[in-house]
Amino acid sequence: MNARYDLVIVGGGPVGASLARALAHTPLRLALVEAVPPRDPGQPSYDERVLALSHGSRRIFTGLGLWERLTPHAQAIEHIHVSQRGRFGATRLHAADEGVDALGHVIPTRAIGQVLWQALAEQDNLTLLCPARLQHLTLNGPRAQLTLDDGRELEAALVVAADGGRSPTRKLAGIEVEQRDYRQVAVIATVTPGRPHRAIAYERFTDSGPLALLPMTQDRCSLVYTVRAGEEDALLALDDAAFLARLDRRFGPRLGGFIHTSARVAYPLRLIHAQRVTAPRLALAGNAAHTLHPVAGQGFNLGLRDAALLAELIAAAARAGEDPGEPELLARYQAQSQDDHRRTIGLTDLLAQAFLPQIPPAPGLRALGLVGLNLCVPLKRGLARQTMGLAPPLPRLARGLTP
Repeated sequence: MNARYDLVIVGGGPVGASLARALAHTPLRLALVEAVPPRDPGQPSYDERVLALSHGSRRIFTGLGLWERLTPHAQAIEHIHVSQRGRFGATRLHAADEGVDALGHVIPTRAIGQVLWQALAEQDNLTLLCPARLQHLTLNGPRAQLTLDDGRELEAALVVAADGGRSPTRKLAGIEVEQRDYRQVAVIATVTPGRPHRAIAYERFTDSGPLALLPMTQDRCSLVYTVRAGEEDALLALDDAAFLARLDRRFGPRLGGFIHTSARVAYPLRLIHAQRVTAPRLALAGNAAHTLHPVAGQGFNLGLRDAALLAELIAAAARAGEDPGEPELLARYQAQSQDDHRRTIGLTDLLAQAFLPQIPPAPGLRALGLVGLNLCVPLKRGLARQTMGLAPPLPRLARGLTP
């Protein structure tokens, strides 16, 4: 006999786990299917990278009852400095100008995974199926039918695919994606600068792609060093001293040079956008719906808002005694997430494309654009609200309310 659930979440990364946590106080019977245990070295969602949480994402984690557990690992971003290498002009954003104590926070993904999975282990209405992979999916009946790789069979009123940019669930559902290869690779590392970072996040556009430094605890910085595809191997092959010298030249003297680096890992950069985020009895969330360029740090925050919106709709259906997989609920999710997806993907893609090294206009015009943005208070305020995850309409959790 198949195990029956109201909701099966496929993917136990930060988005899928957050959705499960958001529904902890509902009467729904939940299951979470995850292929790799969170502490396994091969777990892609909880590796050595960090996440830049927007102010709106902090509200969501507060609503989930998890922010206090995350605070010891969190470094506030109080200022953002955007510039272009070799050109005048910059745009600066300040938390005080937006009336908040921080524009966002930087937290290691492993810390987020540990906190989330500890909370899930305490959750009475959740069954954790890990390690397990989805093998087969049928969506054309009154309930979704799922078969796992160990032979277990499940039924669900609703399936949420939160299993990453290459989402096997999305493929099984036959949902097509649009892709753009930026022909860039992000080299990720943790570095220690010679001077305190003073809670400043830097986004510096160079002739090989954007270079971002995010403040971390203990005066470390998370580095995202973007290069043209094919150039990453040479960068990875450098010894630490040569790599730090290269970074000094690319970034400049603002942080007094760099004195230590961790091991480096490379990730190719692509835009992946699902043509639709629903199918009968199915919804996509997080990277399964959209995988973004890291230039503005928006990918995870958008995925977390997906989870918050889904939680709000599903919880409302539970309170009304309605089917959480009914077509009307899925239509509302598609409609209400559409504007947020379009806005956020558009901003990220615009920045990624406008500052591609081979794309005109000339660097001088881009520098003028940064100056103009810094001087135009309404435009800069709109950019700040968008990157802080506060552009309306917002799901209840992102407004500080319960789902």
